[in-house]
Amino acid sequence: MADRGGDVRPPYRWPDPDRDYLNGDFIPGAADYPASWAAKAVAFRAALGNRVEEGISYGPGARQRLDLFLPEGPVRGTVVFVHGGYWKAFDRSLWSHLAAGPLARGFRVVMPSYTLAPEARIAAMTVEIATVCRWATDLGSVVVTGHSAGGHLAARMGCADQRVDVRRVVPISPLTELGPLRATSMNAVLGIDEAEAASESPARMALGAGVAAHVWVGAAERPAFLWQASVLAEEWSCPWTADLGRHHFDVIDALEDPASRLCEVLLGGL
Repeated sequence: MADRGGDVRPPYRWPDPDRDYLNGDFIPGAADYPASWAAKAVAFRAALGNRVEEGISYGPGARQRLDLFLPEGPVRGTVVFVHGGYWKAFDRSLWSHLAAGPLARGFRVVMPSYTLAPEARIAAMTVEIATVCRWATDLGSVVVTGHSAGGHLAARMGCADQRVDVRRVVPISPLTELGPLRATSMNAVLGIDEAEAASESPARMALGAGVAAHVWVGAAERPAFLWQASVLAEEWSCPWTADLGRHHFDVIDALEDPASRLCEVLLGGL
């Protein structure tokens, strides 16, 4: 079911766990991306005026806050976007501009922050995002997407063990099998053990009944991320797309364009 412009999925050999997941080392100008994202996000929020509500609480924690972006016309549903950062970096403030595509198609967009490692385990982050999704169901039909670690959390919302009412999940460059990450140096912060790898890996779980799924990844990403995307698509028997020419840091840009293939995959038919 893959839509990938040729067979780009490599065998996964796990030769160097840290090198496998060091995206920035293989992207020219990688260090400039966070500042660029932040600047675009600030400008986007300013341009929206009263169509953005910032810092809405969904729980008692300091990071349990979300921003709500509203379309100009009638509301067709709600998109939840979950940010990445290997579960240990960033917050909702860098990604506001990615609401542009869904907003133009008439969808509200919810962007949460969540408690990061080492303060929280990944399992606790899953609970937080599920709380956001339950909050969002009051706003209409919910579609969940997210990038990288946020792609993992978006995928978790589609798993059969979750009691959240979502219609579709579109994980972008997701981490879906946590086992290999246990051997990386960042696991000193994340603390993934064997039990959590089993309970929090979407690729080891069934897709929830009635939930549609499509996995999206950049075709120019690290081989480990292509493997992470394809293994989830195989386990869930759902489509996956390797976006030609896109790497880990620019694969999300298509969310700004309401006519992009990614926005169509996310929202088409809803």
